[in-house]
Amino acid sequence: MAQKGVQLDRETFSCSICLDLLKDPVTIPCGHSYCMKCIKRHWDEEDGKKLHSCPQCRQTFTPRPVLVKNTMLAVLVEELKKTGLQAALADHCYAGPEDVSCDVCTGRKLKALKSCLVCFVSYCQNHLQPHYESPTFQKHKLVEPCKTLQENICSRHDKMREIFCRTDQQCICYLCSMDEHKGHDTVSAAAERTERQRELEGSRQKLQQKIQDREKDVKLLQQEVEAISLSADKAVEDSEKIFTELIRLVDKRRSDVKQQIRSQQETEVSRVKELQEKLEQEITELKRKDASLEQLSLTEDHIQFVHSYPSLSALSEPTDSSSINIRPLRYFEDVTAAVSELRDQLQDVLRETWTNVSLRLTEVHVSLSPPEPKTRAEFLKYSCEISLDPNTANTRLVLSEGNRKVTVMLEKQSYSPHPDRFTKCVQVLSRESLTGRCYWEVEWTGTGVYVAVTYMNISRAGNWEESGFGRHNKSWALHCFQSKYDFYHNNIQTPVSGPQSSRVGLYLDHRAGILSFYSVSETMTLIHRVQTTFTQPLHAGLWFHGLPGDTAELCELE
Repeated sequence: MAQKGVQLDRETFSCSICLDLLKDPVTIPCGHSYCMKCIKRHWDEEDGKKLHSCPQCRQTFTPRPVLVKNTMLAVLVEELKKTGLQAALADHCYAGPEDVSCDVCTGRKLKALKSCLVCFVSYCQNHLQPHYESPTFQKHKLVEPCKTLQENICSRHDKMREIFCRTDQQCICYLCSMDEHKGHDTVSAAAERTERQRELEGSRQKLQQKIQDREKDVKLLQQEVEAISLSADKAVEDSEKIFTELIRLVDKRRSDVKQQIRSQQETEVSRVKELQEKLEQEITELKRKDASLEQLSLTEDHIQFVHSYPSLSALSEPTDSSSINIRPLRYFEDVTAAVSELRDQLQDVLRETWTNVSLRLTEVHVSLSPPEPKTRAEFLKYSCEISLDPNTANTRLVLSEGNRKVTVMLEKQSYSPHPDRFTKCVQVLSRESLTGRCYWEVEWTGTGVYVAVTYMNISRAGNWEESGFGRHNKSWALHCFQSKYDFYHNNIQTPVSGPQSSRVGLYLDHRAGILSFYSVSETMTLIHRVQTTFTQPLHAGLWFHGLPGDTAELCELE
C-alpha cells in the first residue's frame, strides 16, 4: 500500500514533459503544471506557429502566457523529497528482465523512459534531463524505450539506417546509398513506412471485411442450425401423429375383426346348441319308445302283446332318416389367413414406403459451399493443376507439353494396350480426379471439341453412344464449334448461347453439385450451368471429331 501511495504522489507532482518531479513548478492558464524550463522549451519550439498550447489538454493561448513560479507546489515538492519517497520511487523504477534498461546507469540500472534515435542510447528519467534542458539535444528524436535500438545502426558505417532500398528490400544508411546501393531505388524509411502503412491499412480493411463476412456466415449457419432443428422437430411431431393415426386405424381394424369373430362365434355356437338341444330331445323320445318296446317284449300275456304290438311297432319306425355329417371344419382359419395376408401386404407397403422415406432422409443436406466466384481472379483461387493420362488416350491422339496438350493425328500411334484406353472414341481423360471446388481452362483449335467431365467407370471399348462424353448418364459435355455451343448429358442435346471463344473455363463444386462452363476472353461469360448430384469423383475429358490437326490444351493458370 505504501508503494501505491508513492506512485500516486509521483504522478501528482511530476512534470508530464520530463516525467520527473517538478522543478521550479509553474501553472499555466488551463491549470496544468510543468517545470519552468520544460514548458519554456516547449513554447520556444511553438513560437513559429504563434500559438502556444498545453502539452496535455492541447488548449492554446494567445499571446504567450507569462510564467510565474507556483510557490505552493514548490514547497510541496520539497517536502516530498525530504520524506525519502524519492528513494522508494527510484527503487520502484529499477529495470527488470523484461524492461529496457538505461545505457548510462552504472551498477543497478533504472528503467529507460526514452530512447534517442540520434544518440542510439536509452535513458532513465535521471539521465534523460540533458535532452530536455540543453539546447544541444533539441533536435534529437526521442521515442519509446526500444530494445532493438542497435539494429537500426548500420554495422558497416555506424550510421542510422534511415533509408530504405526498394531494390534490395532492406534498410540502409545514407553512406550505403552512395556506395553498394548506388543507383538503386531508395526512399526514406519514413516514406516507405507511410506507403507500407497504407498497404497495412488496406490489408486490415480487407481482413476486417472478411471477418464481417465470416461473422455473417456464422450467423447464417446458426440460422441454418435453428431451421434444421425446427424442421426436424416438426417432422418428428408430424411423423408421430401419422404413425399414431396408423396405429389407431390398425387397432380399430383389429377391434372390428375381433368383434366380428366373437359375434359370428356367438351366432354359430347358438345355432349348433339349438340343434344339439333338438337332438337331445329326440334321443329322449327314442329312449322312451325303446323302453315301451322292451316292456312289451317282456310281457307273458299273449293277448295283450298281440293287442298292443300294432300301436307300439309304429313307434319304432324312424321319423327322420337324416343325419348330421360333420366335415373337417376350418371355422375361422380363413379369417386368420386373410389377416395374415393383410399383414404381409402392409409389410410390403411399409418396406417400400420406408425405402422412399430413407431416400428422402439421405437427400436432406445443407450446402455450406460459398457462392460461386464472379471474376476470373476469384475463379483462379480454385485453379487446379491437371494433366492428361496417356493410358486413356485413343491411338489417334498425341500428348505433349507435359501431357497437357493433345493433337489429333491421321495415323494411329503405336501405344501399348491398356484397359483404360478408349478404342473407338477419339477421347482422353485427365490423370487427376476432381473433387471439392476446382477451376481449369481449355484452349482449343480446329473444327471443334467436347470439353467434359465424367466418372471413371465409363465404357472404353464401346461406340460413341456408350463411350462418348455426354452421350450417357455418367458424363457432362460442352460441344464447342466455330459458330455455336451444344450441351450434352445422357444423350440429350441442349443448344446454349454465348460469345465464341477459343478458351473455355470450367468451374466444379463437387459437393454442391454445380458444374459451370464459361467463355473466357477479356471477360468471363457463363455459357451453361448444371445443378445435379455427383456420386463419384470426376475426371476432365476431351473428345474430338477426329480431324487431323485439331488440338486442345489444359492451360497453365497463375
